Amino acid sequence: MEDTVLKVEKFSAFFGDNRVLKDVDLTVRRNVVAALMGPSGCGKTTLIRCVNRMHELIPGAGVAGKMTLVDEDIYTMQPIILRRKVGMVFQKPNPFPTMSIYENVIAGYKLNGIRMAKSELDTIVERSLKRSALWDEVKDALHRKGTFLSGGQQQRLCIARALAMNPEILLLDEPTSALDPKSTSQIEELFVELKRNVTMLLVTHNIAQAARVSDVTAFIYLGELVEFGPTEKMFTVPKDKRTEEYLTGKFG
Repeated sequence: MEDTVLKVEKFSAFFGDNRVLKDVDLTVRRNVVAALMGPSGCGKTTLIRCVNRMHELIPGAGVAGKMTLVDEDIYTMQPIILRRKVGMVFQKPNPFPTMSIYENVIAGYKLNGIRMAKSELDTIVERSLKRSALWDEVKDALHRKGTFLSGGQQQRLCIARALAMNPEILLLDEPTSALDPKSTSQIEELFVELKRNVTMLLVTHNIAQAARVSDVTAFIYLGELVEFGPTEKMFTVPKDKRTEEYLTGKFG
């Protein structure tokens, strides 16, 4: 299907003999924010780490089943090609400390050995910083270190760095959990804006955040996908009792 970005079929993930994801089926369409929710240790982060194949870097880790990104099998692609198409933003902002703001944005091109004229790089930097709503704040300080920015600005710089490669999907692992409420709110507004151009898979333990920014939500519990569907529907009439109990704070 044209508008499917990520398709996960009967997908399991392992650490040694421990099965941490169990036969997950999930389809994420283009230009949506899909939230992954569930208690700590349920497998949310493992799932997104399988999408960019970081899971397999852990000794003893394994997978079974199928995962496709825009009709290409993720596990037959070269990881370096895959990671150009899959952007990743982590829990704590992590701009490269020795690099300027400008160098941080184009780091993906440099690390991949992609050579470009300076004018092209200038365009990518400006476009990416505009898309991450940071341009106006840093346009006169592009050659200062990214680490002089506030936490929220650093996270938007990391989003700009991920967007610079024009990914098919952006993976966000609790991207606001280390930020103050104002920065969190700015980044949530940004997600709503960004989904016009990029699909997002957002791991969040913040139920209110999932309600505010996501179009669809997956609830994962003990490695199992309990429920997946439109966020509004799940939050008002969950199909599964476990979803309801999680959303009402009975556990989590």
